[in-house]
Amino acid sequence: MKTWIVRFVSLYVFNLVVLVLIGVLLTSVRVGWAAFWAALVLTAATIWLKPLVQRMFRSIAARSAERRTRLGEKLVQGLVVFVVEVVVWIAVVLLSGVDVRGFLWGWIIPPLALLLAFAAYDLIDDRIEARAGALYDRALGGRRGSTDGATTRGTAAPPIPEPAGRPAAAAPRPAASRAEETPRKDRYDGLTEEQRRMLDDLG
Repeated sequence: MKTWIVRFVSLYVFNLVVLVLIGVLLTSVRVGWAAFWAALVLTAATIWLKPLVQRMFRSIAARSAERRTRLGEKLVQGLVVFVVEVVVWIAVVLLSGVDVRGFLWGWIIPPLALLLAFAAYDLIDDRIEARAGALYDRALGGRRGSTDGATTRGTAAPPIPEPAGRPAAAAPRPAASRAEETPRKDRYDGLTEEQRRMLDDLG
């Protein structure tokens, strides 16, 4: 999955730059804001449509390969590659907002520009995809790190258990118990025996 995403995004960015350059350098091709959608169509056509069309044309050309010379075979193979680029360019124009004017500068020169651009991309695609893969891993790793951090912050810390050897604190005793433990002072303290009896008779 990662390989396909990196390849698609890398090729999309490259195709976007190529289409913008074609729109700037060729007055017969008007790209404008349609470059974003056209780059998506071009990328999908390059990955899925182009191999099918190329295989079909090569199988047709291979039927008469034994009747051609070596130079003729190279010319045919080059023509097949160019025709495939023409088919891809037609798909881009029909499925996007790219506007072309003129047969030569609108339908022949742009496929040649795509052919040269893809030849250059074949030389640097490994480095571009490696760079895109590194950015993908960094972005995915940063998102995972932020998710893990949020999960950690949202989890309450568990209570700290009391040490096994530490005795539990004694509960405070009620005031009544403390009063009972306090030695009572007799209200007749300091009196003689005779005075106590008199007070008891009065009471």
